[in-house]
Amino acid sequence: MSFRKKNVDATAKMSRWSHQLLTILFLAAYALALARLFWTMDLPGKPGWPVAVLLLVAVVSTIAALAQHLPLQNILFVAAFIGIVSGAAEWLDIKTGIPFGSFTLGKIAGPKPLLHAVPWVMPLIWILAILNSRGVARLALRPWRKMHSYGFWLIGVTAALTVMFDLAFDPFASRVKQYWFWEPTKLPLTWQGAPLVNFFGWAVVTLIILAFITPMLINKRHHKNRPPDFHPLTVWLGAMLLFGIGDASQGLWLAAVVNGIFGGVAAVFAVRGARW
Repeated sequence: MSFRKKNVDATAKMSRWSHQLLTILFLAAYALALARLFWTMDLPGKPGWPVAVLLLVAVVSTIAALAQHLPLQNILFVAAFIGIVSGAAEWLDIKTGIPFGSFTLGKIAGPKPLLHAVPWVMPLIWILAILNSRGVARLALRPWRKMHSYGFWLIGVTAALTVMFDLAFDPFASRVKQYWFWEPTKLPLTWQGAPLVNFFGWAVVTLIILAFITPMLINKRHHKNRPPDFHPLTVWLGAMLLFGIGDASQGLWLAAVVNGIFGGVAAVFAVRGARW
């Protein structure tokens, strides 16, 4: 065995170990965040840190999972690009109410290091939502991956799943955790207090981001027999379940039911596509 092959094998083994460790940390952080919805725990530090830790671990594990199939520098560039563009969009919205609608940040939203306005968690939420939504879309579209229009379908389904993620996340963030509070809108239609323009804004910003990052996420090395990656589906469904349980704990039953429907439909199509 050559030195180069030994080095590649050692790197691959280290990558698998780190991914397994991150998965364990993710499950532990998830269990703690879930328990906090039902039981009052006297934990040291600020009250919102379990969810913040869960978000950090989820993002790192998502990057580690993608790095098993793509160059790490590509993934880091993509994550940074998503964070910068989404952070800029959130800053613009905080200053002008465009493109998501007017809202007021709550005290528990955390530090605002981005231009002294945007909480540090917001870009991470975008990274988590877009990358894992794309992974779920790849599973669902696996039977059609050889179609010429596959790339456009992948972008469209990813954007739709990202908007579903936000539809589930927003009631949890604004009404359960009170990270922010939506201002009254002139339009009578809202989703759990959030203006519908918020979700349109998420769709537009997601499409813009995907138009730039998609080439960096294409695996140039073709692996014909590579098994499907269920990590994005696990994280995406785990987030939907957490949001749904949080909504139900506060009596937001409509939001909880919608989360369950979204999660069930996505799971059926993703598993069906993965078995193709």
